[in-house]
Amino acid sequence: LAQLRYYWEDENVSCKMITACLKYGYEYLGVSSRLVVTPLTDRCYRTLMGALQLFLGGAPEGPAGTGKTETTKDLAKAIANY
Repeated sequence: LAQLRYYWEDENVSCKMITACLKYGYEYLGVSSRLVVTPLTDRCYRTLMGALQLFLGGAPEGPAGTGKTETTKDLAKAIANY
């Protein structure tokens, strides 16, 4: 259950990860490539999904060139809320 999953519930699509549940945004962003999911990106997804459920934001930190911006953008594409 630690992976991002999509569920069809009551005429809506919801994105769930562990205990976080967000409505799917239905924003078409075009065809784009996806990131390879590593344990670090999965951990970042879990943290950001939990923050978004609480109506908060997230600010990944770390050295330059480690994929912080790409990971955040990929999660936004996955929940269709850019």
